[in-house]
Amino acid sequence: MSCCYDLVIVDKLSSSFEESLNGKGPSVARAGRFEDLLVWQKARILTKQIYIETRSKSFGLDRSLSSQLQRCAVSIMANIAEGFARRGSGEFAHFLSIALGSCAELKSHLYVALDCEYLVETKMKALFDQSDEVSRMLSSLERAVKASKHKPRP
Repeated sequence: MSCCYDLVIVDKLSSSFEESLNGKGPSVARAGRFEDLLVWQKARILTKQIYIETRSKSFGLDRSLSSQLQRCAVSIMANIAEGFARRGSGEFAHFLSIALGSCAELKSHLYVALDCEYLVETKMKALFDQSDEVSRMLSSLERAVKASKHKPRP
């Protein structure tokens, strides 16, 4: 039997998420799968964009930075999924925290890619903005999960 967390499937940034927790925003939905979480969906889109950019010729022979950017992006998605599958809200919150760390690491590496001229400023800003949105959503979800009364699965 799968476990369902009472979560808001976020359709905007963190302010909407917090409003929904107070009954002022979108309705609360039961997320039965990690794929239902908008933050995971946005992380997936970000990961695809990172892969597209790091496979471009502008990254040249710098396989190390390309790989690191890819691993950071994949880590965000994976930690959301792994935390969601864990036994309780404390573990979920822990994995969301790890995903936040990966998001921050990704942003830092984007600056390196910009400084090395692997990314033009407009492309870097677009990726940074996507990362920032995912980060805000993760923070909101982490706060909500920590505040939830979810009991671990048997």
